[in-house]
Amino acid sequence: MSLALAAGLATATAAVSLSKSPLDPLSCDEERSTPTKAGRPSFVPVNSIDLDDTSIPMRLRMIHHIKSLQSTICTALESLEPSGKKFKSSYYLRDASKGFGDSRVLQDGETFEKAGCNISVIKSTLSPAAVRQMRAERFDWWDGKSELPYFVAGCSLVVHPRNPHAPTVHFNYRYFEIQDPADPNGEPKAWWFGGGTDLTPSFLYEDDVRAFHGQYKATCDAHDAGYYARFKKWCDDYFYIPHRGETRGVGGIFFDDLSDRDPETIFRFVRDCGNAYLPAYYPLVERRKDQAFSEAEKRWQQLRRGRYVEFNLVYDRGTKFGLAMKEPRTESILMSLPLTSRWEYEPELGTVEGSPEKTLLDVLKQPREWA
Repeated sequence: MSLALAAGLATATAAVSLSKSPLDPLSCDEERSTPTKAGRPSFVPVNSIDLDDTSIPMRLRMIHHIKSLQSTICTALESLEPSGKKFKSSYYLRDASKGFGDSRVLQDGETFEKAGCNISVIKSTLSPAAVRQMRAERFDWWDGKSELPYFVAGCSLVVHPRNPHAPTVHFNYRYFEIQDPADPNGEPKAWWFGGGTDLTPSFLYEDDVRAFHGQYKATCDAHDAGYYARFKKWCDDYFYIPHRGETRGVGGIFFDDLSDRDPETIFRFVRDCGNAYLPAYYPLVERRKDQAFSEAEKRWQQLRRGRYVEFNLVYDRGTKFGLAMKEPRTESILMSLPLTSRWEYEPELGTVEGSPEKTLLDVLKQPREWA
C-alpha cells in the first residue's frame, strides 16, 4: 500500500536539511552511498544514530531510518541511469509542527521512465469515523466521540523502468502511533507497523522472480519461519484486481497492523525488509535495462501499466487514505502512477496460448509459489 503524504504549506529544494523538522530534533545529516569495489553503490544505509537505542523514542528512530533508506535507494538507482538524470527533491514542512515530507522523483530517464521515493511524517488527528474503520480491540479505552491524535512515519517507492523487460516494483514501510487525546504527548495507546514489497513484471522471467522472492524469504526467515508464507499470501490477496480477475503482479510480501510482539523486534524486521529492497531489485534492472525490445512488447508494457493504474486508483487503501485527508499533497500521493500507460478495447495481446503475454496472465490469474 502506498503511504499517503500530507499537504505542505512550504516547499524547499533538496539542499534544505530534513533535520529542520520540529518532529526530528536529533542531528541527522543526509548520508550518500559510496561505490563498492564492484562498481555498485552501497546497498547499506548509514545512520547517524543507533537505531537500537531504546532511550530514543521509536518515532524518531523510524524517521532516521526512512531518511537514510531514501538517500541510499535514490543514490543506487541513479547509478543505473546513464542519462545522468537525478532525483528531484520536493521537501515540505507542515504547519504547527505537524510533520514534513520529501518526495523525490526521477522522470524521463534512459533506464527509468519514472521512479519515485517518498518519505512522509504526519502528526494529526483521526476523526471518529476514521477510528471506527480500524481494529476495534485497539480502542476499548476510547470514548467513541473524541478525535484521536496520531503519528505516522513511512517510506514508499514505485519504480517504472523504460524497458518492458525490466519489472516495475513497489514498496512501502510505515510506523503508526495513536495517542490518548487527554495525554497527546504521552506513551502511545496503540501502535503498529505495516508494509511490504512486490514485483510487477510485464514479461515473466522465472529466475528473476525466484531471486526476488528468495531475498524476501531469507529476510523473513531470519525473524520468523512463518512470516514468508503468511505475508506472501497476504500480498497475493491484497494486490488483487477483482474486476480483472488477476493480481497486479507476481507478489512479494505484505503485512499490516503488525503489533503481535515486542516493538523493537518488529522494528528490526521492518528495517531489514526495507534494506532488502536494493539487493532484491537492483540486479534485475541491471540485467534487463539494455535488453532489446519491440514496439509490440512496449505496447504490452503500456497495457500492463493500465492495470497498475486501475489498482492504485480503485482499490489501494493508501491512495484512498491520502486523497481523503484534509490537505492532501496530491502530487506525492499519485507519484506511484506511471508516466505513460495504455488502455485498448479487447486487445489481442495476451490471448494466444504459449505467448509470453499469455504466460504472464496465467500466473497473475493463479499465483504461484516462488521460494
